[in-house]
Amino acid sequence: MRRLRHLTGRHRTSSTNRTLGLLLAFNAGAVNAGGFLVVHLYTSHMTGFLSLLADNLVLGNMALVLSAVGTLWAFLSGAGTTAILVNWARSHRLRSGFALPLLLEAVLMLLFGLVGAVTLTWHTVFAVPLTVLLLAFIMGLQNAVVTKMSAAQIRTTHMTGVITDLGIEMGKMLYWNRSGVPAEGQVRANHARMRLYASLLAMFTAGGVVGAAGFKYVGFVWVVPLAAIILALSLPPLAADAGRLRALWRLRQALRAKNKHTVQDSL
Repeated sequence: MRRLRHLTGRHRTSSTNRTLGLLLAFNAGAVNAGGFLVVHLYTSHMTGFLSLLADNLVLGNMALVLSAVGTLWAFLSGAGTTAILVNWARSHRLRSGFALPLLLEAVLMLLFGLVGAVTLTWHTVFAVPLTVLLLAFIMGLQNAVVTKMSAAQIRTTHMTGVITDLGIEMGKMLYWNRSGVPAEGQVRANHARMRLYASLLAMFTAGGVVGAAGFKYVGFVWVVPLAAIILALSLPPLAADAGRLRALWRLRQALRAKNKHTVQDSL
């Protein structure tokens, strides 16, 4: 329990960032690949949707432009929600700042797993089913969590930057340092970063295989165990903050009652 609390707690270390990043990379790979089998779109990264928007603006296909705008808005909203939750927790000196958006992600994944088939028929003003917007929102939540907790050093929902960074370190490793160059001037690969990037890539890929197989052979309910993992990560810090959260709730209720009485007295 203590280990889980440290994984999503307020105080971060390179070890906890790495462990949580790997777990969430697996989750993102699973949701991304599995979601593609359902909606035929990859919702964990937004590069393709920006290209979709630009291409179809030129082609005049406004339905696809609208779908790209909606998906981008959902991802952006997810990231913004994480920022609100993390900063609210920080302002109230809570230990569960990173756990709150993960809890919301777990709840939304549970809903997707239990009623996802129904949401495929719920069309929205953005010309895409609610499922697409939900998956994009979830991925925006998660990517912002990892970005904030690691000071933008780790990404889990898209691998372009990870592969780029891995390639840079590989280039450094293969670079030939001429003899006579002082040690401080030599090009050296950061092997710790190489291991991190390779591990993130491997976990995302493994999650993709597991997610695709799960959706293919089990269906939407396959998301439930993935959501349970995220839920298990988020609950320990929230449990540690339970007393303070109850106190904040009572204070808010007291302020509401006081304001209500003030308004009534003024009438």
